[in-house]
Amino acid sequence: MRNISNFRRPLMVTAKDVQGVMAMMPSFSTKDAAALTSKNTIDVDSLKAGVDKMINDGIDVITTTGSFGECYNLSWDEYKTLAAAAVDAVKKRVPLFIGATSPNAREVVERLKFVQDIGGDGTLLGVPYYDAQSPEYMADWYTQISEMFPKLAFLIYHNPVNHKVKIPVSVFPQLVKRPNIVGMKDSHRDTREFIRLMDIIRGKISVMTNQAQFVPFYRMGSAGCWSIDSWMGPWPVLHLRNLCRDGKDQEAIGVIAEIMAAAGGERPGGNEGATAKLPIEFAGYVNPGPARTPIVKFSDTAIERAKQKAEGWKALCAKYRPLVEAARTKAKVA
Repeated sequence: MRNISNFRRPLMVTAKDVQGVMAMMPSFSTKDAAALTSKNTIDVDSLKAGVDKMINDGIDVITTTGSFGECYNLSWDEYKTLAAAAVDAVKKRVPLFIGATSPNAREVVERLKFVQDIGGDGTLLGVPYYDAQSPEYMADWYTQISEMFPKLAFLIYHNPVNHKVKIPVSVFPQLVKRPNIVGMKDSHRDTREFIRLMDIIRGKISVMTNQAQFVPFYRMGSAGCWSIDSWMGPWPVLHLRNLCRDGKDQEAIGVIAEIMAAAGGERPGGNEGATAKLPIEFAGYVNPGPARTPIVKFSDTAIERAKQKAEGWKALCAKYRPLVEAARTKAKVA
């Protein structure tokens, strides 16, 4: 187990670095973020404190500005503030992927130029999504953009719901030729399709599935999972990771059941970015800040469900934190 207090990674992130638990970061917001006229709504101090806490508690990878991280809802100045603050907070201790997805391909280029200039490790990137793209376009898109930025590591962002397309297995023989396409966030394949995918990408592109999919997909070749809930405290998901690595699948399935029960089976409301922040706020592990306009009002039912989820998650943290910390201590001694 590495000592993260003085650990610094090599400059280029590879597929081997994309593993374990990947925390999908909220875009930490200031108190006035709900106002339509608000500007500069990134709470840099809370972001840095939250990131530092997550790394010290053992998270493996951090990713910003996906759907939950409001890639679609930040001004250019806010995007730059968040990206620079994240790079400064992480300090190369874990891989950091700064999301750059946009419906505008040229805006993606500008974002990636900035990410590269500030020393970012890489990017979480979906397809330009205003219009649905063909498989041929998707393959060309990732090939061209990764060639344009060879020093950045690319984590493919596969989100068929928001991006209007499913990235088919058929494009990956082309994508594995790009050495800096190192990973993919993907929760949208059945087991048969996933096995076909792994036959093509194994060892070259690491796949991170949803935390609730950890057990079966890890056995088929995934490198780990992504998690929004980890920002309420990472220990339940870190314990799940440890169990999967140790081959304790039945215990891991039990932890997944507990995680799903704590979540009430679904998010507190319908909007990913806004409502998913509520339980994180109530849990108190980090301070994500309020929702940004336009979705800033929530029903009493959504708020109550978020509070229940936070309490359930805090109970899991109390249960599993000692086990995770004991495992870290044992690994350091070994």
